[in-house]
Amino acid sequence: MLAEIKGLNEECGIFGIWGHEEAAQVTYYGLHSLQHRGQEGAGIVVSDGETLKGHKGLGLVTEVFSDGQLQQLNGAAAIGHVRYATAGGGGYENVQPLLFRSQSGSIALAHNGNLVNAAELKLRLEQQGSIFQTTSDTEVFAHLIRRSMAPTLKEQIKVALNYLEGAFAFLLLTETEMYIALDPQGFRPLSIGRLGNAYVVASETCAFDVVGAVYEREVEPGELIIINKHGIYAERYAEKRPRSICSMEYIYFARPDSNVDGINVHTARKNLGKRLALEAPVDADVVTGVPDSSISVAIGYAEVTGIPYELGLIKNRYVGRTFIQPSQALREQGVKMKLSPVRGVVAGKRVVMVDDSIVRGTTSRRIVNMLREAGAKEVHVRISSPPITHPCFYGIDTPTKEELIASAHSVEEMRQMIGADSLAFLSHEGLLEAIGRSANGSLFRGQCMACFTGEYPTNTCSQLLEQTVKQ
Repeated sequence: MLAEIKGLNEECGIFGIWGHEEAAQVTYYGLHSLQHRGQEGAGIVVSDGETLKGHKGLGLVTEVFSDGQLQQLNGAAAIGHVRYATAGGGGYENVQPLLFRSQSGSIALAHNGNLVNAAELKLRLEQQGSIFQTTSDTEVFAHLIRRSMAPTLKEQIKVALNYLEGAFAFLLLTETEMYIALDPQGFRPLSIGRLGNAYVVASETCAFDVVGAVYEREVEPGELIIINKHGIYAERYAEKRPRSICSMEYIYFARPDSNVDGINVHTARKNLGKRLALEAPVDADVVTGVPDSSISVAIGYAEVTGIPYELGLIKNRYVGRTFIQPSQALREQGVKMKLSPVRGVVAGKRVVMVDDSIVRGTTSRRIVNMLREAGAKEVHVRISSPPITHPCFYGIDTPTKEELIASAHSVEEMRQMIGADSLAFLSHEGLLEAIGRSANGSLFRGQCMACFTGEYPTNTCSQLLEQTVKQ
């Protein structure tokens, strides 16, 4: 599959709206703007004040809602989800929002992130009689809510949230209320906006621009927000902890037109490029970025070095999602289908190829080879993040430690393996300062650097790493 070409896969995306007569239609457009965060499945659940009704399916948003299903989803409140399977695997049953019905009322759940203690919680729940319908860790949260002895749903949700460990941004919809929750570390981005009199919530602020909403604020780590006919209310379900927002949101996942924790993603990436140029300059004729996440970085690199920026690589946006690659030869062809070098730009030139990360190294090697085949005289690779040396347990689909090329090889060894004339990564300090997280900066609130340092914000992940290494 083409996911292999990149090596890292996007997170899921969630969107919700309360108080809009065309809630399902607005959610559709919101999910479409978040499609980059997940392409395996999509779904929407609406409330008309009395019942919950939903539709979901495998595929892109436009594919799942291609036969008039939106017209059947009537209601003034809705939540939606685009999925990339980071936990629990694919399959229709795992597509969200998950909808649960009971005599006391229905609940729909949409989740972005990964519960690192899901297996432990699921075992305990099964021993207590719970039966699971999916392999998604999201369902664990629903069972914890229903098993709580707290007197109200709000209190049940609070109790359940405090059992969870890991990265989670939740949207929960009932017939009469919407609940919004972010984990105490704030690994994932989640924002609230207004569309007229309606409240909107989304994984990225780019969704607000698409639907015409106005950004209001970020959901704070450890915060539970309730929206109903009486208005919007915020409470804490957990003590505030230092923020650990995922570094990869700025480096790779988020759209350039989004603001994550108050920082514009394009600006952050351009600053990464500027810092990379200061840390790892090189004599060259042209700078090019690997589309799409590295274009902003390449522009910043070119601006500081004075080397012209050019579109040396073009992305084919019409490659099928599930292109089958049964052999190594077809895998190589898959890269060429997705990326094409511009021979007129790179032929006879010393090229600086800027990319966001190196995971296994196979993609970088193929792109370097393509540039050489197109006539590039030299290929110098510059990476806008530090070497990825540790796996992520918070919802990003990174390989095991053994599969990560940087975990066992020096920069020089990696350079030889990908066939570049030179290779350099951004430093840890450079990453933080370029984004705006330096200890002396006013924006410093902290972000997760675990995949670069092995220092996980939660204890369970350190234990999980030990287990994977032993296996």
